[in-house]
Amino acid sequence: MTKTIRSQVVLALAFAMAGAVSFAQSGEATYKARCQSCHGSAGIPNAGIAKLLGVKSVTDPAVKKLTVEEMMAVVKNGKNKMKPIKGLSDAEIKSAVLYYRGLK
Repeated sequence: MTKTIRSQVVLALAFAMAGAVSFAQSGEATYKARCQSCHGSAGIPNAGIAKLLGVKSVTDPAVKKLTVEEMMAVVKNGKNKMKPIKGLSDAEIKSAVLYYRGLK
């Protein structure tokens, strides 16, 4: 009986760790799929897109001062020329925002 419980605990921990790794990777995957085309792979947009659409770099002081919640609101609701991004959960948006903020 003890061996069975131990096996179940180990299995539950393995699933929990796999879920944590999957969540950590989802921010990068979401960013690359939904954001990178305008915001650039390193958070620095192409000069033409930046000028045409007003996309700012991750290093821009105006972007740096935004909170995670403010950035999530921009993704959900849009702002200026950026249209809202549909079809993402709050968790996906947050993980993509955190990934973007981690770009240097």
